Amino acid sequence: MIHFDVMDGAFVNNISFGIPILMAAKKAATIPLDVHLMINEPIRYVKAFAEAGADIITFHIEACSDVFATINEIKKYGKKVGISVKPSTPVNEVFKYIELVDMVLIMTVEPGFGGQSFIYDTIDKIKFLRKYCDELSQKVDIQVDGGINNDTISTVIEAGANVIVSGSYLFNSKDMAAEISKIKSL
Repeated sequence: MIHFDVMDGAFVNNISFGIPILMAAKKAATIPLDVHLMINEPIRYVKAFAEAGADIITFHIEACSDVFATINEIKKYGKKVGISVKPSTPVNEVFKYIELVDMVLIMTVEPGFGGQSFIYDTIDKIKFLRKYCDELSQKVDIQVDGGINNDTISTVIEAGANVIVSGSYLFNSKDMAAEISKIKSL
């Protein structure tokens, strides 16, 4: 997948890609686009991002006044649903939505800026969520995002994550293809 971060400068203190860039990416992409909305009240933009080419739409529960309505809005457009929590949000906040979503994104850094160091306290959240999903026999992907590199990837996979986002580590490498191969092998 291509993980596509959208930031509004309000929910997080940064601004990034929007709908025109997603539309351009969709024209060139041969793999799914995983759109991570780090914006306030994401329900306002679900239709636009769905129509622009998002295959998965992930939003932060901390940014919503109505999580259930946002989930239903994403499903209305036939897209996969992901919900996300910041490092400080208890992971059990997602439990009431677990049967309605395809993926849970556990942020392993504070959302909004690349290049941050991995927050090791998030590992317990990954383990707790994986155990909860396994006990319910829920087939939910657990995604991690932030500080992922060849030193941290094994830790998050062992904890139960199965969808890995790596940004700055790859973009700052001298040979991105080699680093991607190395991460995949781990």
